[in-house]
Amino acid sequence: MKQSIMGLFYDDFIEGKEIEHSLSKTIFESDNNLFSLLTMNHHPVHTNIDYAQRNQHGRILVVGTLVFSIVVGMTVPDISGKAIANLGYEEIKHLAPVFINDTIYARTKILSKRESKSKPDRGIVYVETIGYNQDGIDVISFKRKVLIKKREYDNQ
Repeated sequence: MKQSIMGLFYDDFIEGKEIEHSLSKTIFESDNNLFSLLTMNHHPVHTNIDYAQRNQHGRILVVGTLVFSIVVGMTVPDISGKAIANLGYEEIKHLAPVFINDTIYARTKILSKRESKSKPDRGIVYVETIGYNQDGIDVISFKRKVLIKKREYDNQ
């Protein structure tokens, strides 16, 4: 059996390169309901059809942090699969609403990278990820710094 490759080493990241992630996810009502329950976000715009129909978008909105979590998860096989740590997220922007039954896709651009100043076995990769829906509309964007090991120090 061939072992799957999970993530890239620091050495594999090329500044300016854009990665189109192969994973995608249709967000079902059950996903939104469970996430609302788990995170204690009981705002009726996420859980009450009658309420949602009487407000701005006229239908249930998917919880924004669910969209964020799904898009981060989609990037793991390509971006953080070999990460030592995600160092921080910044500039999280909800660009457009996400509704039940929308399908989410993602792409990530490598903004920059630098070697660690304190440990030679790792480096920091700075990326921007954009999640978009089935119509090609960008719905979320965020940047993050990921601490990733170098290939020559991998002991599997």
